[in-house]
Amino acid sequence: MLPLSISSNTTNTIITWSPTVKISRLKNRQNKLSKPLKLPTTRAALVETRRQLPAIRDENGDQNYSIQVLETSTSKVQSSSSSSSSDKAKDLQAEARALTRASNASVYSPEFLALKYGSNPLKVLRRTSQIVVGLGSFALKVFFDDRNGKLNQNKRLRAVELRRTLTRLGPTFVKIGQGLSTRPDLCPSEYLEELEELQDALPTFPDVEAFSCIEKELGMPLESMYSSISSSPIAAASLGQVYKGQLKYSKQVVAVKVQRPGIEEAIGLDFYLIRGLGFFINKYVDIVTTDVVALVDEFARRVYQELNYVQEGQNARRFKKLYADKAEVFVPDIFWDFTSNKVLTMEWVEGVKLNEQAAIESQGLKVLDLVNTGIQCSLRQLLEYGYFHADPHPGNLLATPEGKLAFLDFGMMSETPEEARYAIIGHVVHMVNRDYEAMARDYYALDFLSPDVDVTPIVPALRNFFDDALNSTVSELNFKTIVDGLGAVLYAYPFNVPAYYALILRSLTVLEGLALYADPEFKVLAASYPYFAKRLLTDPNPYLRDALIELLFKDGKFRWNRLENLLVQGRKDKDFLAKDALQPVLKLLLGPDGEELRNLVMKESIRVTEAIVLGGVIDTYNFMPGPLRSLLFSGNITGPLKASASEQESMLTLRAQVFRIWGLLQSSESFDPSILQPIVQVLQEPEARSLGGRVIGGITQRLAARLLQQVLRVPTPVPVSTIQKL
Repeated sequence: MLPLSISSNTTNTIITWSPTVKISRLKNRQNKLSKPLKLPTTRAALVETRRQLPAIRDENGDQNYSIQVLETSTSKVQSSSSSSSSDKAKDLQAEARALTRASNASVYSPEFLALKYGSNPLKVLRRTSQIVVGLGSFALKVFFDDRNGKLNQNKRLRAVELRRTLTRLGPTFVKIGQGLSTRPDLCPSEYLEELEELQDALPTFPDVEAFSCIEKELGMPLESMYSSISSSPIAAASLGQVYKGQLKYSKQVVAVKVQRPGIEEAIGLDFYLIRGLGFFINKYVDIVTTDVVALVDEFARRVYQELNYVQEGQNARRFKKLYADKAEVFVPDIFWDFTSNKVLTMEWVEGVKLNEQAAIESQGLKVLDLVNTGIQCSLRQLLEYGYFHADPHPGNLLATPEGKLAFLDFGMMSETPEEARYAIIGHVVHMVNRDYEAMARDYYALDFLSPDVDVTPIVPALRNFFDDALNSTVSELNFKTIVDGLGAVLYAYPFNVPAYYALILRSLTVLEGLALYADPEFKVLAASYPYFAKRLLTDPNPYLRDALIELLFKDGKFRWNRLENLLVQGRKDKDFLAKDALQPVLKLLLGPDGEELRNLVMKESIRVTEAIVLGGVIDTYNFMPGPLRSLLFSGNITGPLKASASEQESMLTLRAQVFRIWGLLQSSESFDPSILQPIVQVLQEPEARSLGGRVIGGITQRLAARLLQQVLRVPTPVPVSTIQKL
């Protein structure tokens, strides 16, 4: 036992270091931190430091981790050399020391695992039997419950058994349970309630082992680092457990995460077995066309990254930097001097898990508001920054008392390739537009299909599913419906689902699952569409610009209702700027490749001008007193301004749409008359003057044609009976 004085409060027991008692060291402390390497600040120093750090080989045998770590740290120091902030410089140096402590971190290597466990068949057989017996016995019980008509009666009992089975099987299966715990549309409520405990209520390991790990990893006694630390874990997760402490030097309250002992051995054997199952599926299960082994490797690689707590700290810092300007999002800070490969010290966050609706609402907060914040934040992660939190289960998302959404646990992060970011947005647009040929071509950019695969046979399959699904509006579609529909198409054709896409689906389905707790009718696409609309209207990326043009123009006509809907939706996004909505298409319109678009815009400009002019005349005519109308128009609109009743209705409708769209822009919070300045500037360009002349000429020709039609109109024949009467 450690000689600690222990005090209790209403929530946690806190270990406090007594100043009068000298604390003995934990037994068997090994691997004390050697003298830290001096942070390199020049290329020559970097080369020298590379020799001093042990290299880590990845699965390809490349010695790249230490080099990458030092290059990152060096570039940070060099970039901060001009900064006057000494705190920032100290922080960077502390981070470099943490990186040095983590220089021996393990990385996932399937070849190493095959070599290690392939020569140990007894261990493999024992673990295989544990998995088969555990999951098999549970499945048999559910089967017999169903046969005996006791499925509902025993649901709670089986849910408890499943949770216990997954817990006994270890971290890999706990993560599977965590994913299921966020899907009320897949699991009954009894199962959800039990599986939720897998998020942060797992069995703990001995505190003495945890404290010993902290001292060994950081090379310092606990009493020199923390003025107090909880005597038992505040929470236990699949890979580690968390203590609440207070730093001695700053009095900052922190969370101290300590890795489970022997975790690498446990997950290594599981991934070796799962990878073997993947080979079997790839070879013998024809309905699965995705490379299962590649997916397993990607997942395993990310789990191994979770085992490197310094990497997790860097992930958190990067994530915090991206969202520093988002008042509704909170990301805790990292304390590098107390962080290593197996110990992570970060800012303590007070909050309530996002699936605890009653507790959140008791603070005057709304769960759906927080979930919407999470969705908007995730969309920016996925499609704007390309760097996203791939494990947003309720234990990692907290509602703070201030109403912020706090993200925790940055071990599992992923990146979306740049080309794929735009392709995903375009894919949604093509889905809305029912352009299934373009949807099929999107799979090249998404890396679902190799360029030599013909997408022609895929188009009918997409049409068959989405024509039925899109009978509802897009805002009414459930994300799971889309995923399931696409899944059916993926199974039938030679698709290869990239690992990043699988993580995107997991991230969004988890968020939708959280929202379903508060509102069973919640639709994630409805919450997402304002962001897609904003990006389409404002992003100058050529892919999105072309997608916007495809959406707005069809058969040579401009679809004003689509533009109006995009503006209505886009204005719901907090970052929408009216001035930006005029720029992407305008630049293309006046660019060297915009001739085809200029022709379409010219025709539409003539229609709009005519609608506004004739609409004004029609309004004047309709609101004139009867005598004045008879005097000026002899009771009818004549000449070039004459239009049939259907034409009048069409023009008035078009004019109303144009005025509504202008009103939407004008009523935007970001509206400023100066948004017209770029238009005035580009109108001075030769192409713009040419386009303006063509529009004026077209309007003149249109009115002249109307006048000629009236002059040359064949008079209505007078009936013979009328002539005879005369």
